[in-house]
Amino acid sequence: MAQRRTDLDLDLEGRRRVLDAWVEKKRQIAVLEAEALGLMVEQIAFHDADVSGNGFHRDAMYRSMVAEFSAASRIPTGSVEYAFTDALVVSTALPEVRAAFDAGRIGAGHVREIVRASAIVSEAIRNKRVDAEVMGLYETAVLVFAERETAARTRAHAAQVAAALVGETVTDRHKRAAGERCVKVRSVGDGLALLTAVLPEWAANAIADRLAQMARQVMNTRDDREPVIAHGDTFALDPEDDIEHIPADTRTWDRVQADLFADLLLTADPSAVHGDGLDNIQGRIQVTVAGTTLTGADDRPAELDGYGPIHPDIARDLAGRNTGWSRLFLGPDGMVVQTDTYSPTEGMRRFLRARDQHCRFPGCRMPVHRCDIDHNHDHARGGKTRIDNLAHLCRRHHTLKHPDIPDTHRWTARQERDGTITWHSPLGRDYTDRTPRRVMFV
Repeated sequence: MAQRRTDLDLDLEGRRRVLDAWVEKKRQIAVLEAEALGLMVEQIAFHDADVSGNGFHRDAMYRSMVAEFSAASRIPTGSVEYAFTDALVVSTALPEVRAAFDAGRIGAGHVREIVRASAIVSEAIRNKRVDAEVMGLYETAVLVFAERETAARTRAHAAQVAAALVGETVTDRHKRAAGERCVKVRSVGDGLALLTAVLPEWAANAIADRLAQMARQVMNTRDDREPVIAHGDTFALDPEDDIEHIPADTRTWDRVQADLFADLLLTADPSAVHGDGLDNIQGRIQVTVAGTTLTGADDRPAELDGYGPIHPDIARDLAGRNTGWSRLFLGPDGMVVQTDTYSPTEGMRRFLRARDQHCRFPGCRMPVHRCDIDHNHDHARGGKTRIDNLAHLCRRHHTLKHPDIPDTHRWTARQERDGTITWHSPLGRDYTDRTPRRVMFV
């Protein structure tokens, strides 16, 4: 006698169907990503043919290729470079990884970790410390693991396998890893950002311990503060005067640590080992705020150029500490249309910094203070030094336009009156970068 299926059975069946379908879609996505990698392998072949016998321009040709793929896909340049590296290594040294990727048994994240860890094996083979066959052993050992584990776990396993195969000691690994020190910033929204520092483990733990000690001292003593009265340029306690009370410190432990971290980085001088010339270098940001907001007539958000809105109180506080504010005139659409001068002066450079905010190559976010001001139509070829022919470009994208690059790999840029820049690529494609808006209405 057949058993009747219950509502619970039907519900479980539906949930299993959704899960299985999702897993299959993720496999299909991996297959498509593998196909995309295959197309990048084809592009590498074109690039190799271009640079054959033309090694002098090899670097410029590579930057041009990366820029084209970045602009066409709206993917950051760094991510495109990683993708080309993965494509090259997988196609030349890791055929089994390529096959697993093509079948969807591993994803792009697995490939990235396997390729990254394989670098020390490739280096050992080039230096003849190990035989070429070691790469095959590495690939086999890592791939078996990757097909049943996450990309994060694959990263740790691949690093251990590679180190063991090339006879790298713990000391060697730590020395090599120290070369990966870096600091990165990523916006997390609502006026906050994630500042990530990759440091030697001892230094990171020492920093964390010092912050903890300082935070503990702040937390333990904040209730002991005395009210303070200002007497001209001095401060004193006087019970007969009107007391100006310091607001109670209600910050949490995490907030105290974050504030101390920012204070130390922004106000402390570097150690002597880095040179005395660093002592007076300060952090730089650019903020745009309406005059009405600055005077307190309204509370419209200010703009941290290149990143997003900030609270008007913060903008007012920054304005009170800085004398380098510039007057800008805004049109009805919120775009910057005029500054005090219209000649190649500091006033013009201020205007361009406020207008551009970052590098004007499509998708690039390099802040203006790390960019060059470029004549879109080359000055040497008759380009005017005018606002509508000038824009900030980072060094990487600036050099794409250099006259010494062969015409077959040279980019050109044309700017409109409203600041819109159209880039024309070596493949004949046009990519448009519009000026960031200064004001948005909802």
